[in-house]
Amino acid sequence: MPPRIAAMTSTTDHTTDHTTDHTTHLDALVEGFLDRAARLTTVVEAGGTWDGASPCAGWPATDVLDHVIDRQREFLRLQGVDVGPAPTGAPAERWAAHLDAVHGVLADRALAGREYDGHFGRTTIAATMATFYGFDLIAHRWDLARALGRDERWSEAELDALERGRDGFGVAFYAEGVSKPALPVPEGADRQTALLARMGRRA
Repeated sequence: MPPRIAAMTSTTDHTTDHTTDHTTHLDALVEGFLDRAARLTTVVEAGGTWDGASPCAGWPATDVLDHVIDRQREFLRLQGVDVGPAPTGAPAERWAAHLDAVHGVLADRALAGREYDGHFGRTTIAATMATFYGFDLIAHRWDLARALGRDERWSEAELDALERGRDGFGVAFYAEGVSKPALPVPEGADRQTALLARMGRRA
């Protein structure tokens, strides 16, 4: 809205518009996270060899899934959110229980929209779950599928998100415990194969 028009708008209308925009943005973040989580759920429920080696050195499939669960639980705990006891059972059961708990957290829009000072500045719980942990959901979906004996394709939108995330991390992306060093990109590689190589993975 141009400044002159905004100045002529009543305070009540402006507040209503701001609240509506904020809620719409928050809804989009939550829906984005849940969509990425649902795609991982498909891989988890398909199952496979849970002790199969993953592209993450030293981690079988079950460790990849537990890593995703544990990182999200740790973040929410640090924000003072009660996520309940650690999920138990078979991998699919642990993931379902974890996702149910996270869904409950994000369903509380006041909680999802809570602000805090993150590594890249002021942000919200929902934004961090959708972007930072959303990156994990996409990247580790491929890792998990590969460990379970299958391949997985990323959509163009997911490739966009992964490229933005990788570039946003900068050199920190290749820090110990985060990602292996980038590999040479094979000649004639498609977009996913090239991105995997830049993420230290072989297609």
